Amino acid sequence: MTGTPGTADAPAPPADEAGGATGPTPPGRPARSSWTFLTNHAHVLLTVARKPDVRVADLAARVGITGRAALLVLRDLEDAGYLRRERVGRRTRYRVQEHRPLRHPNEASHEVDELIAVFTDRQDDGARGG
Repeated sequence: MTGTPGTADAPAPPADEAGGATGPTPPGRPARSSWTFLTNHAHVLLTVARKPDVRVADLAARVGITGRAALLVLRDLEDAGYLRRERVGRRTRYRVQEHRPLRHPNEASHEVDELIAVFTDRQDDGARGG
């Protein structure tokens, strides 16, 4: 999993071969993969919530995954009903679908809106809903 703690909008560090983020190793600690709390699916969803018109290449770079992986995650989120895709001219706009439960049984009583609210400071400006 990739991402920079505390700066959900910052580009993610490069991933190691096992898919974990790599970064500076604290002094006195052996080098190893680091990890984060959010999945690539969460990072993609949050990025789309912030910028619905994001290009796939830019989305992939921000999350720290390949363009192909970004497309697969977008499809997963769309198939599960978390995103809706619409064509606007030659571009694609993604809309987060509100009031969808989180998928893990431990968080199923919470909705995707709550996750977005925690990690974005943007009010509803048309990027969500529909």
